[in-house]
Formats: sequence, C-alpha cells, structure tokens
Amino acid sequence: MSVAVACGILNDSLIIQGSIWSYPFGFAVATLYFFIFWQRRLFSDALLQVYIFIIQIYGVYVWLKGRAQDWRVIVAPRRDAALRHMTTRGFLLGKFMPPHAGHLYCANVGKARCDVMTVLVCSHDAEPIEGHLRARWMRACLPQPEYQVLHMHRDIPQAPEDHPDFWPIWRAAIAEFHPEPIDWVFGSEGYVHRLAREIGARPFPVDPERQVVPVSGTAIRKDPWNNWRHVPGPVRGHYQHRLVLLGAESTGKTMLAETLATRLSNVPILEYGRDYDAVFRHGQAWDAADFEAIMMGDRALADTIAARSGPFVIEDTDAIQTLVWAEALLGKVPESLIDRARAAISGKTYLVLDHATPWKDDGTRHFADPARRAWFTSRLREWLNAFRAEWWPIEGADWAARTAAANARLDALDPESALHTGCRD
Repeated sequence: MSVAVACGILNDSLIIQGSIWSYPFGFAVATLYFFIFWQRRLFSDALLQVYIFIIQIYGVYVWLKGRAQDWRVIVAPRRDAALRHMTTRGFLLGKFMPPHAGHLYCANVGKARCDVMTVLVCSHDAEPIEGHLRARWMRACLPQPEYQVLHMHRDIPQAPEDHPDFWPIWRAAIAEFHPEPIDWVFGSEGYVHRLAREIGARPFPVDPERQVVPVSGTAIRKDPWNNWRHVPGPVRGHYQHRLVLLGAESTGKTMLAETLATRLSNVPILEYGRDYDAVFRHGQAWDAADFEAIMMGDRALADTIAARSGPFVIEDTDAIQTLVWAEALLGKVPESLIDRARAAISGKTYLVLDHATPWKDDGTRHFADPARRAWFTSRLREWLNAFRAEWWPIEGADWAARTAAANARLDALDPESALHTGCRD
C-alpha cells in the first residue's frame, strides 16, 4: 500500500510539472491498486483501475502527438480555458436586403447579451442587391472587433419547402462559417426558434412584432423615402438622388446650392477645390496629382454629408467640374481623372448653369474673359454628353428665373416623395 501511495504522490507531482514521466508512475499506481482492490474483493474499484490504465495509454498517445521539441506537452493555461468556457456567443443570420435600423437593433441586443456577436450576411445570385455590397454595409454599420460580420454567398435552398434536406444543408453551412458553439440566436423572424434548435443554441426573439423599429427590408425597397429614418447612413447613398450644380465661375452655383438645400432642411455638399487651392496651390503650379486629390476630397466630403442627409442631396460641383478645371489649367485631361469622373455620375442629375450672369472677381477666380467662360460651359456639357449623364441647362441672367428653374428640376426628381417636408434626421 505504501508503495502505491508513494507512486501516486510522484505521479501528481510530475503532472503538475508537465512531465511525461508522470505516466510510468501512473501505470504503476493503476497496476498496484488493481491488485490491492482485487485482494480485498473490491472488484468494481479494481476494474476502475483497468479503465485508468487504458486512458493513460491514450494520454501518452495524445502527448506524443502534441508535444513540443523538449518533450513538454503544449497546454493552454487553466485561466484561459475557463474564460473560453465562460464566453457566450451570439449569432444573427439574415439577407439584410438592405440593412436597416431593425437589423442593427437585433445586433445591438445580441452584443449586449453576449461576449462575442457574429452576423452572417447570406446572399445568392437571384437577388436585387448584391451580397458583397450588403456585407460591406453591415461592416460599416457594426464596428469591429465588437462585431464579427461574415458573408456567405451560396445558392442553397431558401425555405424548407425548397429541399427535403433544407435544415441539414443550413446546419453544415453555418458550421463552416461559425465552427465555434453558438449560445444564442437573435432575430425578429419566426424561424429563429427552429434555427436555434437545429444548431444547439437558444432562441432570443427581438422585436418580433416590429414595435420598437417598425420597418422591414421589403418596405424600404418599395418605399425608401417614407422609411428614411430607418435607413442607416452607409446604406443611404444607394437610394439617394443627388442634384449637382455645375458651371463656370461667378454663375451662382454656391448660392443656388444653399437655397435648394435649405428647402430640403439639409446642408449642401460644398466645393472642396476652392479650399484645396487656398491651402496648397494659391492659384499656381497645378499638376494632375492636385486634381486627383480634389476629386478624392470631394468624394470624402460628399459621402460623409450624404450619410447624414435625406433622400435628396444638393451638391455644389463634383468630379465633372474638376475634370474641366484640369483641362483648363493643365491644357490636357489625364486618363485617371476621366475614369474617376465617369464613375461619379451614378445616381445624379446635373444642372449646368450658363455664364449669362455678370462676372464678379472675389480674388480667387481665374477666367473673367467671356470667351473663356463660354468655353468652360461648353466643355461641361460635352463631358456630360460623353458620359451619357442626365443634365439640364439653367439659363438666363435673372436670379429668380434661375432659382425657379432649379426648383422645378428638384420637383421633377420625385413629386410623390417627402421632398416638400424635409428629411433631415
């Protein structure tokens, strides 16, 4: 008995040190206690030693597979293992077509309940909004690393009646993207209960009656403007329409942009090139890189303001105006600027203000010559036609007439929308 006790103490000590030499003493302990219990007719305890002996053989096998070069086994600290065991994981699955405030509410509830919150954006080919775009929107809406946003683009059954193995197919797909155990499944749809059961989690219905956030993806796709307050900032550009004012110098673009934006209870997207010139160039030594920088700066300002604006946005100049400025000041147009300008016209209607208004020198303007101003107006129209953009002329020297014409084009964008009431959040 004393030999068995001594071997047991040595075995425990070597286990604490993480030494493989614990196993010989472990085998000895199991063998000795087998005979001790058998002699005392404690047969169940004796058979337990057989089990312990076999398990230790398996332990040696695992040790040899997972050992380091110095024969130490690689073991995670107990504290980390306990933390992993205590970590709760939440899961939200959906098409998010498009993402809206209700989706974000579900995700926020999930993050408040769980340590780790994963959102899986599911898409397939036959959908009106591309999956990669929806995944990008969700990542923009949900900060990382607080949230993990994954994207699965796969043509698999979309309803149980579509395939007899609907649930096994989805279980396998979810396990592929989220191999860790899931504790809670969040969502406002009825399938959250069955989905949770299928993946061994618990359901957490969030606003199933849509009382907190009364909106759906279908409602936004059908009528985005009357559901605008539920459309997140990163998604708004997809549904917005921009009215862009172009024109030569001293044609009243900035003043007219502010007038139209005030009507919408918004702020206009103002010209970045003027500020860039004041800081970097002071009207001299322009090169192609300057105009690329202006286009990128315009885009950054425009996208940021648009994310805070209503369905209609007023923009004072854009890449088309910058393109003509590059042509005027450089004498040529770099191909890279043409590509940027062509990519910038989507979702826009242009108003080209003619040069009939009198010239006013504010100290920063370049072209007082009427012929030069006429050339600028002509080039704007030619580039818009080359890009097949939608544009309308605003003509005449009378300010009231120009304003009325611009307002008429704003009305024509969508007479049934919330245009007349303002949409600013």
